[in-house]
Amino acid sequence: MIGRELARIGLFLLMSLLPLSVVQAEPLLIAHRGASGERPEHTLAAYERAIDQGADFIEPDLVLTKDGVLVARHENEIGGTTDVADHPEFADRKTTKVIDGVEMAGWFTEDFTLAELRTLRARERLPDLRPANKRFDTLYQIPTFEEILKLVRAKEAESGRRIGLYPETKHPSYFAGIGLAHQAPLLDLLNRYGYMTEADPVFIQSFEVGNLKALRAATRLRLIQLVDAEGGPADLPGTRYDDLLTVQGLADIATYADGIGPSAALVIAPEGATALVGRAHDAGLQVHVWTLRMENPFLPAQYQRGDDPEGRGDFAGYVRAMVRTGVDGLFSDFPAQARAAMTPAP
Repeated sequence: MIGRELARIGLFLLMSLLPLSVVQAEPLLIAHRGASGERPEHTLAAYERAIDQGADFIEPDLVLTKDGVLVARHENEIGGTTDVADHPEFADRKTTKVIDGVEMAGWFTEDFTLAELRTLRARERLPDLRPANKRFDTLYQIPTFEEILKLVRAKEAESGRRIGLYPETKHPSYFAGIGLAHQAPLLDLLNRYGYMTEADPVFIQSFEVGNLKALRAATRLRLIQLVDAEGGPADLPGTRYDDLLTVQGLADIATYADGIGPSAALVIAPEGATALVGRAHDAGLQVHVWTLRMENPFLPAQYQRGDDPEGRGDFAGYVRAMVRTGVDGLFSDFPAQARAAMTPAP
């Protein structure tokens, strides 16, 4: 028994010396906001379930509290993902703000201390599409980034395998503008937990350009430029994501980032696979595509099934088609089902 435990620890230590790319043959599986198809997103429960289902990386979107603590929420507006509206003591915190040029009404993390956020509970963001997840409403707190790091360490010790972290800096220019920049607390926490070089299982991602360039000057950790099918970086008015995906644009990205994170529609169009993956690889960039979901509204028409707009389509076929494009990683709300689709039949 002792020998078996020592062997497990030894294997874990050996694995910890290797980048995930060395031991990972198929595309990296990145749990989008955790196993968010089965638990409320950005909760420790969602992250733990994703890890247990075999995800290579978990993805926390990071925003900041009034007292400068990094917490995991998809947006700094939390009316749709917590029970804050049920708290009369916070009724006067509801407000309207302009975030990256978009007017938003609700409650915002930067107006709450961490202690105040602790009194809230997470809720399913897509209750109509994922009614089964509503049974978990009000069970889980909003986790801090450090709590996520501690969970990863505990699960690594339990499983004997490395588990990657894939944080996104949400609205970094906006937060920097109100004196709550991501960079210092993010890098401080990562450094304290031993994540410092390109060999460590971390990718930091952003839809903006400036904060990635600033991060490149401050860290050796790998960086990913996120790109969407529409719009452009909030910190570069007049620049569209299309501009970043030209041959020259990709070459420019390669000067400060290690890869791109395109939306799925940029990789598989209605008429089939595009040339983006090949162009990015030619520029020396990895390609991590987002986000593969099982429900019809999120699937390309050719993978939708049935007449129910809220039903599930040919998710396995979609995953396999995405893998055939040569992507280096993919994000999914359903890591167990994505892993099953990627795993060849015996």
